[in-house]
Order: sequence, then C-alpha cells, then structure tokens
Amino acid sequence: LALSTSLDIGLSNWSFLYVTVSLYTMTKSSAILFILLFSLLFKLEEVRVALLLVVLLIAGGLFMFTYKSTQFNAQGFVLVLCASFLGGIRWTLTQILMQKADLGLQNPIDIMFHLQPLMFLGLFPLFAVFEGLPLSISEKLFHFHEAGMLFSLVGKLFLGGILAFGLGFSEFLLVSRTSSLTLSIAGIFKEICILFLATHLLGDRLSLLNWLGFAVCLSGISLHVILKAMNSKGEKALKLHKEASSDPDLELLLRHTEHGEKEEEDVETPQQY
Repeated sequence: LALSTSLDIGLSNWSFLYVTVSLYTMTKSSAILFILLFSLLFKLEEVRVALLLVVLLIAGGLFMFTYKSTQFNAQGFVLVLCASFLGGIRWTLTQILMQKADLGLQNPIDIMFHLQPLMFLGLFPLFAVFEGLPLSISEKLFHFHEAGMLFSLVGKLFLGGILAFGLGFSEFLLVSRTSSLTLSIAGIFKEICILFLATHLLGDRLSLLNWLGFAVCLSGISLHVILKAMNSKGEKALKLHKEASSDPDLELLLRHTEHGEKEEEDVETPQQY
C-alpha cells in the first residue's frame, strides 16, 4: 500500500512537467476504472452489466478528451495513466485495510503514521536519481545568492507539504468515517473546479470534443455513484431485516402490529357495505 501510494503521488507530480492541469485532471479520473478492476479481482464488487456500462462510458470519454488535443503529450499521458493504475491498487488496498477492525487502522492518523515512513523510502530513490544532482547545484536552494529566494522556495515547499498532508488526511477520514460514495462525489466536484480554474487562470485550451468527452466521463462516474448508493440502501434494508428476524421481541411486536392492522381492515369492510 505504501509503495503504490508513493509511486502514485510521485508519477502524478512528475507528469506535470509534460501535461497541463486540465489533461492531468481528466486522465487521472480514469483511476476509477482501475479501482473497479481491482475491486473485481479482490471480490469487493460483483460483475454486473451496469459496471461494464460505467467502464465503457469512462473509457469513451477519456478517448474523446484526448483525441486531437492541442496540448497532448504522450509521455505525460503515460505517466498519469500509470499513476491512475497505482491509484486503483492504492484505494482498493486502503478499503481492505480500513474495513478490518482487528488491525486498528480506522483512524486516519494511525494509517498515515504507518504509511508515511514507508512512502518516503519508496520515493527517495526516484528523487535521488532524477532530481538529486539538479537540486544540489540549483541556485535556488543550496547555491542561493539571495535569502529572499531561498525563503520563498522553502515556504512554497512547506505549504505544499501541509496541503498534501491535509488532502491525504481528509481522504482517509472520508473512507473511514463515511463511505467511498462520499469520496466519489467530492472527487467529481473537485475535478470540475480544477478544470474551471485551469481554463480561466492558467489558459488551458479545450475544444468542444474535449468538453464532450469530459461530460461523458462524468456521466460514467455519476452512474457509478448512483449504483453505489442504490446498493448501499439495499444492503442497509437487508441488514435491518436480518436484525428484526434475529430479535424475537421485535419480531413479535411486528407481528402484533400487522395483526392489529388486519383486524382494523376487517372491521372497516362490513361498515362500507
């Protein structure tokens, strides 16, 4: 879990060297495909026609979004897809771990306490190979000439670390305290906000076909959210029914109520005639 999480974050950040924020956001939304795939492999989900429809909608929307994109970069696109694949493994394993009460990892702080050191070990070799030498000779950090530039860079890194910690904490908190349904809804809203800001503040260019692809992909994600909501309601109703059947006093009370309602109907029927 720690390795998949660290590589997901590392490849996602690496892809920003090649792709725009809008292309990254749209491509990263394909992570739900891999989440469904690994949920089926680990038997957290059952194969249904609706799930196949969700996969087709998201895959078709992703193709429409990247088709003839003026700001498309193949290398960055592959990096984001690899990050999405690892994200599917990450959230599937997270769901499995946080649903096991005997592990005691329901608290987000507990699971982050165990994950963060291992994530550091997983990312450090990549950092040393690809960024170690350029960072060691950079004039913005170790060979700085102005203290203001150094403080500005350290402040940005510190702020990014706080935001990343808050994001991870909130995601784990949502999974542990509510459900993956809430996380999916928040993810859809987040992607809409990111695309809106990217087009208005960063100048990202999207064609009509790209926006249609994004709409198709969102429809697939929304369908998945609706199906999860319907399944959760069905599971709650079945659980209440089982609890009622296992409680003799409650079952006797329900039978007494049904018997009383039947007697009232029998009394009302002759009066109508």
